[in-house]
Amino acid sequence: MTDSTPSAALREAALVSKAWPYEEARKLLKRYEKGAPAKGHVLFETGYGPSGLPHIGTFNEVLRTTMVRQAYQELSDIPTRLIAFSDDMDGLRKVPDNVPNQDMLREHLGKPLTKIPDPFGKFESFAHHNNAMLREFLDRFGFDYDFRSSTEAYEGGQFDEALKDILRHYDGIMGIMLPTLRKERQATYSPVLPISPTSGIVLQVPVEVVDAEAGLIRFADTSVPGVETITQSILGGKAKLQWKVDWAMRWVALGVDYEMSGKDLIDSVVQSSKIARELGARPPEGFNYEMFLDEKGEKISKSKGNGLTLEQWLTYGPDESLAFYAYREPKKAKQLHMGVIPRAVDEYWQFRGNYPNQSIEQKLGNPVHHIHGGVLPEGELPVTFGLLLNLVGVMGDASKEQVWGYLSNYVPDASPAKYPELDRLIGHALAYHRDFVAPTLKRRKPIDNEAAALRALDARLAEMPADASAEDIQNEVYAIGKEEAFGFASLRDWFKALYETLLGAEQGPRMGSFIALYGIANSRRLIAEALA
Repeated sequence: MTDSTPSAALREAALVSKAWPYEEARKLLKRYEKGAPAKGHVLFETGYGPSGLPHIGTFNEVLRTTMVRQAYQELSDIPTRLIAFSDDMDGLRKVPDNVPNQDMLREHLGKPLTKIPDPFGKFESFAHHNNAMLREFLDRFGFDYDFRSSTEAYEGGQFDEALKDILRHYDGIMGIMLPTLRKERQATYSPVLPISPTSGIVLQVPVEVVDAEAGLIRFADTSVPGVETITQSILGGKAKLQWKVDWAMRWVALGVDYEMSGKDLIDSVVQSSKIARELGARPPEGFNYEMFLDEKGEKISKSKGNGLTLEQWLTYGPDESLAFYAYREPKKAKQLHMGVIPRAVDEYWQFRGNYPNQSIEQKLGNPVHHIHGGVLPEGELPVTFGLLLNLVGVMGDASKEQVWGYLSNYVPDASPAKYPELDRLIGHALAYHRDFVAPTLKRRKPIDNEAAALRALDARLAEMPADASAEDIQNEVYAIGKEEAFGFASLRDWFKALYETLLGAEQGPRMGSFIALYGIANSRRLIAEALA
């Protein structure tokens, strides 16, 4: 988040910008067109269910919400706050596939997540472990947020008055929810989930309101054999609310003005909004984003642990590339797997390179404006990440220092001190090649016409100076591919042959740039190996 005051020109352009963060921010401008709310600030919220390890989807919701917050700050002088809320009082319904000590977790099914031992043995509960992971990666990206725990809010009495209000409007809430449920579910449904004083399980049982002002209900504790109905308070952490009712109660109790959510929660937003209105409040603004999919096209799940983890992305690509991927087309389903990282890296740098020379209207639609809050870091990238990967691919088991040695053929005064971001990218490229690319590389033997063309390329390179430009080399590559004597149906067939015989891949870089980077002498050795 930037502290700089937006210029009049920027604010004027932002008022009509079609970039999605500005479109969302203008909803909040309209919400408070007469001035700041009574609480003195506009409140943004993101939610997290710590029943499984946090994944990139969790991070992206905070990132996208932060982008809307930043856009709103460019349009309004009203202060803002962001709450990252963890629903850690929810009962554990199933054991995640990607955690240890699953038998132990099964013994605690149904209990609040903060009352279940940490299967990793590091924190006081499973929820505390997952909350810590969430906060760790939010802090890594410098998000400005307040963390809130559902357990602390319920047990600390912060929601007590709102819970009484739920009981006061019990019949109205039931009238909203029952028509959305199957008949068998209607018979057992209750907006309130009492916690058994004996077993500690979050109960899914019908309840009777005894005294709304005192917060008393009556229910049967089905988790304990032979126990008849008991009367118990719902205050101070002795109960929690069903998901949709809980969401609405939280909006009202905290005064939430904006919260986005996944497309799978559209129905929940509708019902929770009705409940918020029943409680006399206005639901927050927001929009529904599409879900990330794994390589098989399946929705990413905390319990399955499919798709990429945040740690995996940040091993193979820099922070900004992940933010770039999250920004683009939030209402379009996108696959999230290793193969998308290199393109995200190079597209980020392409947009970043364009930014300084763009008009203010173009800048506001540029993803990097929202990634960096309008204040871009200095620095440039003299080679693409894709080209780096190809270089590392032919070098094999290389070190950073060796890669920098090759870069000196192509980049004047190449050094980590001059290009620190390139230095970091080399580390990502080495890791990506080692873990993902190297196992797939397989150079094939050239067929007759391809071998003849490679020999011609070698002869042309032998005649060129060692410092020949990438453009001059590319012209020679083109010329060979166009010669009828070599029998290529199209230039694409020639380039495919180069990639498969020299690099061991189906796709590759602009060959002139690659040869200039790798060096003419080294490239000739590569051709000799292919011909041998």
